Amino acid sequence: MDTLSQLKDAVLNGEYTKAGPLTEEALKGGADAGSVLNDGLIAAMDKVGELFKAGEIYVPEVLLAAKAMHAGMDVLKPELVKDGVESRGKVVVGTVRGDLHDIGKNLVAMMLEGAGFEIIDLGNDVPAEEFVEAAEKNGAQVIGMSALLTTTMHVMKETVDLLKQKKLDGKVKTMIGGAPVTLSFADEIGVDGYGDDAATAVDIAKKFTGN
Repeated sequence: MDTLSQLKDAVLNGEYTKAGPLTEEALKGGADAGSVLNDGLIAAMDKVGELFKAGEIYVPEVLLAAKAMHAGMDVLKPELVKDGVESRGKVVVGTVRGDLHDIGKNLVAMMLEGAGFEIIDLGNDVPAEEFVEAAEKNGAQVIGMSALLTTTMHVMKETVDLLKQKKLDGKVKTMIGGAPVTLSFADEIGVDGYGDDAATAVDIAKKFTGN
C-alpha cells in the first residue's frame, strides 16, 4: 500500500499518532502538498462524512478522525503555503450570542477544515455584528451559525438582516444548524442553507463555493 493510502486509512481509523509521520513520509517520498491534502486528508474526511451520514460511525469516531486530520495538517500547512495551494474557500463559524454550547460547532469546523476550507472560528456567544465583521475582514464566502438554545436563535435572523443591510447577502452565504433549529425556521428567516449534521454542513459549503 502506498503512503497516501496509508495516510488516508490512518485518518479514517482515527490513528492520530500515525497521521503526522505518514504525512512527512509522503512529502519526503516526492508527493506534492496538494496531492497529500486532496488524496490523503480530504479523501479520508470525505469518507468519514459519508459513513457518519449513513449512521455507520458516530461522533467519537469522527472526532478521532478529525484529530488525525489535524495532525497531518500541522505537518502539511507550511508546504501548502510554500506551494500556493488554495483552500476551497473561507467559512466563518460560531455559536450565536447567549449560547455557550460548542461541541456541534466544533465538529462542523473540523469537518469543514477536513474538506479543505479555511476556518475562522469565532467560538461561542457570538453576536450578529461579529459574524458579519469577520466575514468582511477575511473575505469569507460563508457564515455558519449554531445554536442549542431556542432563546438564542433570533441572533441568526439578526445576522441575516445585517448582511442584507450591508448589501452582502448573496456575496456571503449563510447556513445554520443545532438541535432546536429546523428547515422551516431556516426558510422563515431567509438563510441560504440548513444542515442537521456536520457532514451536511460540508455539502452545503461545497455547493455555496462551487467546489
